[in-house]
Amino acid sequence: MKNSYKIKTIAALLTVSVFSSCTNDFDELNTNKNTLTTDQLDASLAGPAFLSAQYAGIHNGSYSSPGVDDQGTWGIATGIISSTFVQYMNTGYSTDRNAFGSFGERGWLRFYTVAVPALNNAFIAAKDDADATAILKIWKVFMYNQMTDHYGPIPYTEAGNGKAIVAYDTQESIYEDFFKLLDEADATLSATSTTTVGLYSISDRIFNGSVANWKIFGNSLRLRLALRISDVQPDKAKTQAEAAVAAGVMESNAQSATFKVSDITPNNLNMIVNSWGYFMTASMESILKGYNDPRMEKWFAPNADGIYLGKPAGGLQSQFGTTKFSPFSPALAGDFQNTKAIEIMMASECYLNRAEGALNGWNMDGNAKSLYETGITLSMNQWGITDGTAISSYIAGTTTPVVPAITTLYPSLDLYTPPVSIAVSWAGTEADQRKQITVQKYLALFPESWETWADLRRTDVNVVYPLLNTDNVDANVGKSLMKRVIYVTNEYSSNNSSVIDGIVKLGGPDSGGTRLWWDVK
Repeated sequence: MKNSYKIKTIAALLTVSVFSSCTNDFDELNTNKNTLTTDQLDASLAGPAFLSAQYAGIHNGSYSSPGVDDQGTWGIATGIISSTFVQYMNTGYSTDRNAFGSFGERGWLRFYTVAVPALNNAFIAAKDDADATAILKIWKVFMYNQMTDHYGPIPYTEAGNGKAIVAYDTQESIYEDFFKLLDEADATLSATSTTTVGLYSISDRIFNGSVANWKIFGNSLRLRLALRISDVQPDKAKTQAEAAVAAGVMESNAQSATFKVSDITPNNLNMIVNSWGYFMTASMESILKGYNDPRMEKWFAPNADGIYLGKPAGGLQSQFGTTKFSPFSPALAGDFQNTKAIEIMMASECYLNRAEGALNGWNMDGNAKSLYETGITLSMNQWGITDGTAISSYIAGTTTPVVPAITTLYPSLDLYTPPVSIAVSWAGTEADQRKQITVQKYLALFPESWETWADLRRTDVNVVYPLLNTDNVDANVGKSLMKRVIYVTNEYSSNNSSVIDGIVKLGGPDSGGTRLWWDVK
């Protein structure tokens, strides 16, 4: 663990690598990567460090920064983990049958050796700028939220302290600090007269230092977290959700959070999904075809036979022979790695979160049906679908998901009962309305799977097919949705006492079947 948390040398490498993306001095800077220490960090380096924390914090890696990372981080930490679990894509790796192998390790190691040191350095460099620090607090919540919702208890309070032994925090205490940080950030950004934080006006690839947008993002994140704790802390969830909406959450796609890529910081999904052999899944095919969803052709392409064919999750290595499944569309897998922005949080999610909150009896400044339909509309618009008649027809749709086409080739497959049996048109019962919101959020979040996996675990709505086969015999796993990612082997060898304490705080074995603190259904 000590190698994961020593930040000086690693941070110097990160800072100069990312700083080089804003200058023409890559070679000169990169040759002196070990000369910078934390006591030399000043305000001029706050922006570059923040940029590094942003890019690494969304689990992307740059092939242009040797020694730091590469695009394989997204391919493994996201594609082979959460994107496979939620069946956004079929990767063909062991996680497709709920077996981790060593795939759970890269996301953890890159987070604690790249993202966390960069964020900590940004805090040091921006320490004299209250507005810049407030924005970092919001990003810290975003970054750590994804990690704790993957693993459960994690190093948080002491992360990056430079010590050999680093304690794990309970997930409940981490969430408590999340809301505290968001309170502090919102108070600072609400009181400032600054409209753009100068330290981030260039390096901030998400909002270019815009105070208004970061404030909205923070409250949108607060709403997301409020729903996450709604089953375990319902009163607090209501208070936080209503406060978020009252303060202002995302209401248009212009307010959505995306990372603007470049040739130095490319879109890893765009680079990888087809070159690594990822395909459309049978679950996605069932929903998209059944709903006549116009987003299907935005996300996927017909196979060599000219049809959309999804691959079932959990197939054995040679189970489908030479069957040609649908790859990703040119829009997602074409040569746009330097131009296609990376989705972080979209306005459509906020409307769907508000719709669910309204069903909870919370004041979401709107009724559930209207919020639900607006969320769908914004998701369509996000993907270039702007025909009002087509969108209205989709929203009023009464068709339901279909049996995947693979059954015509392999009729013995147990895929004849689609997990989603409701239409898009607003249902008459609250139970079905909740399912509709979850299904539409599943679609609206695509391709950002970290949040999708957390949402499916919280709601327990069956959106995807059970696996055809499983290689995981742990309790509560089998062919069902994985509940968490297991801790990495490096923790057992170098931070053993802490990871053992983390498992005690987890409240169950270190397996994919142990539910997290907020997952109580």
